[in-house]
Amino acid sequence: MFGRILTVAALAVGGAVLSKQMKKSGNRAGMSTVEESIEVDVPISTAYNQWTQFEDFPQFMSSVHEVRQLDDTRLHWKATVAGKEKQWDAEITHQIPDKKIAWSSTTGVPNAGSVTFDRISDSRTRINLKMSYAPETFTEQVGDTLGAVKLQAKQNLSRFKEMLESRGREAGAWRGTVQPHH
Repeated sequence: MFGRILTVAALAVGGAVLSKQMKKSGNRAGMSTVEESIEVDVPISTAYNQWTQFEDFPQFMSSVHEVRQLDDTRLHWKATVAGKEKQWDAEITHQIPDKKIAWSSTTGVPNAGSVTFDRISDSRTRINLKMSYAPETFTEQVGDTLGAVKLQAKQNLSRFKEMLESRGREAGAWRGTVQPHH
């Protein structure tokens, strides 16, 4: 009996803490942000060039099933988000070779972000990912509060590093520039 009371009390406290965290984790617009970075042992141009190969993302992003590049600035995504299949379109809003790629969703799952590339040395690069997204369902909100998206971003960057360093070179490149819309 006493054990059940402790379990119920622990669940109540846990629920209260989770509820408080969920209220804190989103900003005014209901968006959450994840920032992660990783250092890779390849030149900046190699890291950047591989990141421009969006259709290769399923090779290192565990929840992404497909990325289809529609043209120089538009992408169609298929992924599993909190156990559910979702699709969305995104537009590359800013792109500078060896510096930055920024995007924003135009349909479906609300998200936006950027990836920047910092030269550490001739053969080492820091990749910085910043992503904002809007958890839509209760399950997504709980996962967000518990750090699931942050963990997934960290794991995806680690798999990108492994894939790129094991190859030693990029699989392709797009060196075009996209100017931000004003």
